[in-house]
Amino acid sequence: MDKNTFTGLFLIMAIIAGSIYFLKPSDAELKKERLVQQQDSIRKGLVKAKTAAATAAAKTDTTKAQVIDSALLKSPFGAASVGSEKVVTLENKELLVKLSTKGGKVASVELKNFKTFDKKPLILFSGDQNHFGLNFTAGNTPINTDNYYFTPSAPELKVAEKDSASVTLRLSYSPTQYIDYVYSLKGTGYKLGLTIKPTGLDGIINNSGNINLNWAASLHKQEKDMKQERQYSTVYYFNTEGQVDYLSETKDDQKDISDKKMQWVAFKQHFFSNALLVKNSISRSNISVSTDVADTADVKQMKADLTIARSADGSVPMEFYFGPNRYSTLKAQGSDLQKLVNLGWGPLKYINQFAVLPVFNFLKQFNWNYGLIILVLTIVLKLVLSPLTYKSYLSMAKMRVLKPEMDEIKAKVGEDNPTLLQQEYLKLYKKAGVNPLGGCLPLLIQMPIVIAFFRFFPSLFELRGESFLWMHDLSTYDSVITFAPIAILGGISHISLMCLLMTISTLIYTYFNNQISGATGQMKYIGYITPIVFLVTLNSYPAGLNYYYFLANMLTFLQQYLIKFMVDDKKIHAQIQENKKKPEEKKKKSGFGARMEEMMRQQQVQPKKK
Repeated sequence: MDKNTFTGLFLIMAIIAGSIYFLKPSDAELKKERLVQQQDSIRKGLVKAKTAAATAAAKTDTTKAQVIDSALLKSPFGAASVGSEKVVTLENKELLVKLSTKGGKVASVELKNFKTFDKKPLILFSGDQNHFGLNFTAGNTPINTDNYYFTPSAPELKVAEKDSASVTLRLSYSPTQYIDYVYSLKGTGYKLGLTIKPTGLDGIINNSGNINLNWAASLHKQEKDMKQERQYSTVYYFNTEGQVDYLSETKDDQKDISDKKMQWVAFKQHFFSNALLVKNSISRSNISVSTDVADTADVKQMKADLTIARSADGSVPMEFYFGPNRYSTLKAQGSDLQKLVNLGWGPLKYINQFAVLPVFNFLKQFNWNYGLIILVLTIVLKLVLSPLTYKSYLSMAKMRVLKPEMDEIKAKVGEDNPTLLQQEYLKLYKKAGVNPLGGCLPLLIQMPIVIAFFRFFPSLFELRGESFLWMHDLSTYDSVITFAPIAILGGISHISLMCLLMTISTLIYTYFNNQISGATGQMKYIGYITPIVFLVTLNSYPAGLNYYYFLANMLTFLQQYLIKFMVDDKKIHAQIQENKKKPEEKKKKSGFGARMEEMMRQQQVQPKKK
């Protein structure tokens, strides 16, 4: 080994020895290290203890669960009382239906081709307030299938347009005893079929050939005006004698029906319905409707407890209708579902059904804007009623010509003796050949048609979402000004421009009508009060209705303007003078005139007897 190598090795050993000596830990550091090791040991012991405790607890819970499961298995449908809720999706061109395995019920329905007023998906109902279940007694145990878990045959079902398919949800009592809900769906349409099939349960389910079904739904808001939507929403029912009826639309209501068998029950909203149609009859029903005024998301809560007859094989075939309240669509479903559209009462219903609706449907096929269709519909109506309008105008013209002579009679007789004054008026009418009610009768004949439209337009599904001019939706009000609700005016919080135009046109019409008829006194001012009342009443009604009334007024102005050239006051006056010259026996006495004369005569006789 040479000198340089020896020197290098010596230096390396010196450095290592010095490092060991100078880097050696102190007693304090060694003590701290021992303390850390002890803490780690304690921590590991605690973790092991917790793990052991958790394992023991789990074993205890498992033992308890086994005891509970054992108790459940001894009760009817006990195994089906526990589980986790799953969703089965059914879909066709029009519907997106979600079934819940809890209760085997329809949990929600979306109409794919429609939107809410604010362009959101239109879901008729969903949530925990919706129920559908059979009520029966198994042994001594009351059962409501809405609380039990069903097993689906498939997780989803999507049906093409020309196809149809079904999915089964089963509530098991045993492998050979169960209740099946068989849902069937076609590729198109708004109907969902449901057949309830109990199997092997005749000795377990206590009933008398019927099933008791509880159906309840809380219907979601779909339209802009909640107040109006609630006004047209309630429970409808249709009996096997072809009669339709419904609960109150304006207040909470309930009815127990056992005297007549029913064919269907419907939870009807303003423009959409959920109807349950049974193939067998409903022998008894208890139906109700209520409103939670604090709930701004749901329109109304509706319930139906139904007793339904079972078929010979024990099954209960039925079907749901989830769709729009369009008259033509409902009629195509059969079972007189079109009666869900309320077209009014008495003669008003027949005017709308057999006159107005056919004309409207005829115009609709031209694919015009609905504002234009309403205009043409109004023109057609005015042309049909033009003979009555002419007769009314002519009668008022005669009264206007007679007014100077009536004023002379009034000045001569005075107002202290109204009976004598009316007698003198009747003598004048008789001589002149004028019927004082001639101008009113044509208007009275037209009145049912005017009132019929009052129910027709609010029920017209076709106007929903249709815009015209500044009106974004003809099925609800148009608001040009909004403000804080005014309680004394029924909570009005807006002013409808179309309603305002309709009111102004009615006031102008009243003014010119008074000029034609020569109305004076109280009668002159009563006509001005009605339009003001309409301004408050119709302010929240559909813009389509106010648009129609506005058009009717404007067309009436045009008619009267044209009739004015056909009616000459001088000729009317000359004709009246000719009538006065005719002998009394040649004058045609009207039934009204005869009755008025007899009434006046009786009034004169009675004071003399006293």
